[in-house]
This record gives sequence, structure tokens and C-alpha cells, in this order.
Amino acid sequence: MISTPSFRKLLTAHKKPLVLPGVYNAFTAKQVAAMNFPALYVSGAALANSMGVPDDGTLGLDEFTGLGKWIVRAVDIPVLCDADTGFEDIEVTVHRYIETGFAAIQIEDQLFPKRCGHLQGKQVVPVEDMEARLQKAVAVRDRLNPEFVIVARTDARGADNIDAGRQLDECIDRGNRYREAGADVIFPEALKDADEFSRVRRFVPGPLLANMTEFGQTPLMDTCEFAELGYDIVIFPVSLFRFHAGWTRVLLSTLLKDGSQKTQLAHMMNRKEINGILNYEP
Repeated sequence: MISTPSFRKLLTAHKKPLVLPGVYNAFTAKQVAAMNFPALYVSGAALANSMGVPDDGTLGLDEFTGLGKWIVRAVDIPVLCDADTGFEDIEVTVHRYIETGFAAIQIEDQLFPKRCGHLQGKQVVPVEDMEARLQKAVAVRDRLNPEFVIVARTDARGADNIDAGRQLDECIDRGNRYREAGADVIFPEALKDADEFSRVRRFVPGPLLANMTEFGQTPLMDTCEFAELGYDIVIFPVSLFRFHAGWTRVLLSTLLKDGSQKTQLAHMMNRKEINGILNYEP
């Protein structure tokens, strides 16, 4: 089993909120660590998209842990990794995540196959099913590594199988029930504005995680706002992937238009800079 830095201790001791960029490979993870971020997030969406598939549950446990092991080995900061709905067997998943060296796991309460939390058409499982999922996860965690952190995400806000008028109340209720089931951190997905974040903070005690994804249901807010609201973690799950994808398009368009990359050199890392990230001296 890989020794991993404690996300639990970081969550307790570090200035809040923790800012976690989302990564999708080991090199982006090394860049995050080199910029002195306290921890990082392995985004299921970014991981899936980087493999050429949508965020719809196509990737499974083997892919998450297989790709994740390179990320964990690349850095010396805690890694929180998405686990979608927990895959086929949550007990096996938690065991494998701890074995891989992740410091924390995120589990959501959607039906499988899951959808991106900011798209229409998602549905959540009965709250009792998610409670049972979390209780099993906690039992494995307590047996193998008590420092391992469990993040419970609820997609009740925006779920098609919950009446729109009671989605936020359901989100709050599920947050409290998931906390009672043993989750360390509650992640209310796809909230609509600062008032909703404030309401969740008011009625759900303990550590909370906010998702700052682009082009979704949540308006873009900065970390100072989340500090004032009392949130403990802010993730930027797909920002790096989308940024890199946008600049890839720019470079390819330049090659088609100009037949040369010369005008884009200023936007590239040179060989020395890349080797510095890799701790390599040729």
C-alpha cells in the first residue's frame, strides 16, 4: 500500500478554503504541486474527456486507479479522486483507492449510468441506498486507513426525479443524512447562486465542498466569496482540461493557417521548463 499524505490533517489545519485544481494526468498534477497548491483533485470528467469519452460512467475502477497511480506517484501532496457512483462494489472501490494511494474519495448519489452534474436528465438513488453505500465505504476506510477522507456528493439539486420546488431542501436533508452515515465532507452539486450555497452552509454542519466548474448551473464565484460563506474546499475540476483544449485548437488552427508554430512559441513551455517539472537533468 502506498503511503499518502493526510488530506484529513490538511483539512483540519490549513487556511480555508482549500483550492484544488482538477487534473487529468501526471504532468498536470506535477504542475499543480510545483505551484504549491496544498492538494489536487482528479476529475472524473476531465479524466474521461482526456481519454476521448464523455463523463457518463464509461471509465471504470480499473481506469481510475490505473491512471490515478501515475498521478499519485508524481506528487507529494494529497490527492482527492472522483469515483462517480462508486463503481460496481463500493467496498472494493475504497480498498483499491486506498491501495492506489489516493488520500480521499468522492462518491455521488446518482443512478448509474451517471451524468455530468450540470446536465439535465440526471436522477438520484433513494437516500437510503446512498447511506448504505457510505456506511460500507466507512467500514473499509476504518479498517484500512482511518486518515482516508470520504466526500459525499449529492446531485439532488437539479435531479429529474425530485420535484423542483423541494430540490434544495432535499439537498440539505441528504447532506445531513450522509454526514450521519459517516461522510467527512459534503459536496452539494449544481447549486444555482450564492444564496443557495449560504443556505446549505447554514443547515449542514461540518466541512463542505464547492464545485467551480465552467459553463454549468453554478455562476462563477471566487475563493474569497467561498471563504466568506464558510466553505472548506473549492475544486476547479475541468478548468485545466478546458484551457488546454482551447489552446490546442489555437495551435492546430495556426498550423493550418500559417504552416508554422512560430507565433505560438511564447505560449509553450520550453524543454528546460518541462524538464524542471519532471526533475530531469539530461
